[in-house]
Amino acid sequence: MKIRDRYAPSPTGLQHIGGVRTALFNYLFAQSQGGAFILRLEDTDRTRFDDAFVQNLYDTFTWLGFHWDEGPDRGGPVGPYIQSERFGLYQKHAQALVEKGLAYYCFCSPARLDALREEQAKTHAKETGYDRHCRNRSPAEGAARIAAGEAAVIRLKIPLGETTRFTDQLLGDIEWKNDAITPDPVLLKSDRFPTYHLANVVDDHLMGISHVLRAQEWLPSTPLHVIMYQLFGWDHPVFCHLPMVMGQDGKKLSKRHGSTSIDEFRGQGYLPEALINYVALLGASYEEGKDLYTLEELCSRFSLDKLSKAPAVFDYKKLAWYNGQYIRMKTDEALAALALPYGVNAGLFGELGTAPDAGQRAAFTAAMALIKERVSFLHEIPDKISYLFAEPLIPAAAEFIPKKLDLSQTIGLLGIGRDLVEPLAALSDTQAEAFIKERAEKEGVKLGDLMMPLRVALTGARVSPPLFGTIRILGAARSFARIDRALAVLQGYGSVTA
Repeated sequence: MKIRDRYAPSPTGLQHIGGVRTALFNYLFAQSQGGAFILRLEDTDRTRFDDAFVQNLYDTFTWLGFHWDEGPDRGGPVGPYIQSERFGLYQKHAQALVEKGLAYYCFCSPARLDALREEQAKTHAKETGYDRHCRNRSPAEGAARIAAGEAAVIRLKIPLGETTRFTDQLLGDIEWKNDAITPDPVLLKSDRFPTYHLANVVDDHLMGISHVLRAQEWLPSTPLHVIMYQLFGWDHPVFCHLPMVMGQDGKKLSKRHGSTSIDEFRGQGYLPEALINYVALLGASYEEGKDLYTLEELCSRFSLDKLSKAPAVFDYKKLAWYNGQYIRMKTDEALAALALPYGVNAGLFGELGTAPDAGQRAAFTAAMALIKERVSFLHEIPDKISYLFAEPLIPAAAEFIPKKLDLSQTIGLLGIGRDLVEPLAALSDTQAEAFIKERAEKEGVKLGDLMMPLRVALTGARVSPPLFGTIRILGAARSFARIDRALAVLQGYGSVTA
């Protein structure tokens, strides 16, 4: 059997983490089996449809770096891949069920249905929903009223008193009493638009979908879909309802837990590799003792028997860890290219939105080596290295003074540090460390005491990216200027003890 699965989003909102997880699992399964992964746009909800959401879908998966084999933008043998372009198919198949006596025209007005719902609520009726008022009308009467121009929907005749059974690849054997299914659901609306259930089943069959991998929230709809396959006389695909994605509080992941749309994750500086790696592990396992996977490795290792029945918990701290790992894997040049838009938007190179000149671009790239180990998100980078592009404020004198020393001693240490700047700017980290250690021993001072006031003078803070790399990027001339500025301020103070 040729494996064919699909991602079938409704373009009524931005792509979110749950939808991407479904798409990713379908992609990985198809790839692992040498099958085809299909994109189908289920755009029958025209009240919430927006072309911007379609574009967001394409942009999201371009950024994530995996794509479908067939779809609206790629074509394929079973198109069109947009439901609004397939309306004739749905009308044809709904009509076929009517002709076989397996569906029927319903002429109940919205007012009657509203009154029915109100009465059921008022009386706390055990059975709710449509009361099958038109179920037993003769086909001839229905056809005559339609021919006369009367509006009607087409409803499915749910076989009553029976039990629908199917096997879920993950959850095992499922039984569902037909009487518990929504009573005779609408297949085709009065405006001839299909409902989700009709379009979904017809499209999956005609597109040759062999496996349906979707979230467990769709499980209650599956008995209805199985019944529809049976009434059409078709074999249904293999169903696999994926474990839910929950927040730390055990409730379904939502905005209250944090970012959920992919645009939000992108804006915060997550890398696509980190999101894919982490999301692929939500409800699935691959190899004991291994955390980091390339997309190719995930494709080769994925299988349905590695899925978990239990809900997956979305851990933002764990995702941040993954993001930090992938940031550290980047070359300085690649990381600089990814982080540059954040620097521009932060006004790192002048006014907000100003692009760097050649010198600033070189300094920005060189700075990546200083902060790779210190950041988890791209958006953190500009703040970490802002001191390289604008003169930092000189902090209070106490910030310069090492523990157990005084202002006078600190000024002396900073003077020694000034003498070291030019040779340090020309040395590698290893050479610079040996050089400054030797000078500290010669002066009879602690290495940390020698470095602290120098660090504060150059960066404006006690905690900063590595000092030696900072001196190399600033260069001797800019370093001298900052040290002299700090010395002038410190010498203006009276005696202060740390």
